[in-house]
Amino acid sequence: MARPNTDQLDPDKIKANLKTRRIGRKILVYNRTSSTNDIAAEYAKNKNNDGLVVFAEEQTAGRGRAGSKWQSGREESIQCSIVLTDYKLNPELLSLTCAVAVADGLGIIGGAEAKIKWPNDIILNGKKVAGILLESKLNNDGGAYILGIGINCHQKQDCFGPELQPIATSIDIESHSITDRVSLAKRLLTSVEHWLEVAEYNSEKVTEKWRQLSIQLNHRVKLIYNGQEFAGNCIGIDPEKGLILQLDTGGVRMFDAAHTTIVKSS
Repeated sequence: MARPNTDQLDPDKIKANLKTRRIGRKILVYNRTSSTNDIAAEYAKNKNNDGLVVFAEEQTAGRGRAGSKWQSGREESIQCSIVLTDYKLNPELLSLTCAVAVADGLGIIGGAEAKIKWPNDIILNGKKVAGILLESKLNNDGGAYILGIGINCHQKQDCFGPELQPIATSIDIESHSITDRVSLAKRLLTSVEHWLEVAEYNSEKVTEKWRQLSIQLNHRVKLIYNGQEFAGNCIGIDPEKGLILQLDTGGVRMFDAAHTTIVKSS
């Protein structure tokens, strides 16, 4: 199947009939850049750039959490960063909201619902289809956040290396069709704006949606927090303090996203 002619990312096409008021008020598309998060960070120095979105057809130095690399071929993915200078959410709730927004924006693909693997992976049929990188930046007005999002769209299974094939997928693989990335970009920006608004007036709706979409809730989770390993049953999420585990060693403990790496969940 051939990709649709509308698939190439273009700011005018993305903005056409986009119903958002804040997210996507200004859209930039780079043909090739090192990292959309780095470009967005420069724009974040001006608080008036709240809601600006930077897309790239190709990144040479895309990154994920903990210094990992985000790898994608040219025009194969949605790779974007959103500037948030006008935010009222604490970092943990913001991270939670972003994950819910991306998963909900993807919705049901090929009969499978996009799920969340806390803190920053979006899962389809048990494999990673998208990742999130939330970075804080200081500016003259205090601070800003950069929400980096990468969504695998056109990759075929052999696009992934041997180590990734068992754990990575794309929308095309799961849907058995060719996705239109412009339409997907519109859905994504609309979902981000919606869930940011929801989080500001009713954070419980965000945590409830996370509970519905989590692949870890009521399952055993193994993680590293500040260099120390913990394991236990995931019993919930706190919008201010993070993932809640009933520890194997007894007691209940919360783990914030910024200092936690998931080792294994089952």
